[in-house]
Amino acid sequence: MASEKILIVDDDADMRTILELYLKENGYQVLAAEDGVAALTMVEKESPDLIILDVIMPRLDGFELCQEIKKIIDIPIIFLSSKQDDMDKILGLGVGGDDFIEKTTSSPVLIAKIKAHLRRYRKLSQQNKQNGISEKKSSMIEYPGLVINLDSAVVKLNNQTLHLSAKEFQILCLLAQNPERIFSVEKLFELIWDENSLGDYRTVMVHISNLRKKLDTNSNQPKYIETVRGIGYKFNRIEEQTNEQSDFTNHLNR
Repeated sequence: MASEKILIVDDDADMRTILELYLKENGYQVLAAEDGVAALTMVEKESPDLIILDVIMPRLDGFELCQEIKKIIDIPIIFLSSKQDDMDKILGLGVGGDDFIEKTTSSPVLIAKIKAHLRRYRKLSQQNKQNGISEKKSSMIEYPGLVINLDSAVVKLNNQTLHLSAKEFQILCLLAQNPERIFSVEKLFELIWDENSLGDYRTVMVHISNLRKKLDTNSNQPKYIETVRGIGYKFNRIEEQTNEQSDFTNHLNR
């Protein structure tokens, strides 16, 4: 789609110029920033559809910038780096990047990857709207005993910080932002892993099981994430008890 807007963030002026030419030839609108600080300002003002991001930059490196961008807007981010270290690739994907490719990659391959990421992003956004899934990006999600900070990716249970994997955090956020909505295993896999499940649902079940162990001391009576037998999982909409309700409950439990 020619209307899609791509932001290039790289301190190398020649690289910015080359990328800009390739992208414009393929019908994209192009924005460019020479460092992370300038890029943040541009993201807030222009709302790009995809970002191509260098790793090594002055003032704010690519990994730090990626984390900051994800707090503002959830769009595809492709790291484009001269570094070929596997640890950099792992770190880049771990902080929220959607792809990590080398600067020696041919322009047709880069364009193909951009098109694929934009296509998946459009499809996911459309599915969310059709399925009535909330896209609100409130910075805090709060339930009795549970606080989820979307900006810092910190989850606290009874004021104690939980250590969640990236996928566990994403599953928890999706369910907590859509309380009482039942998600099938297939839908969770599709939304969190961004691909068709192809019938292998074990990875979702393992992540749900691990998440429950961290959230609930009583695994037989999960408080937050409930299994709807034969359908999927949902997050319980937990309300604060009034003092009268609490006293009555305590009386019954004596």
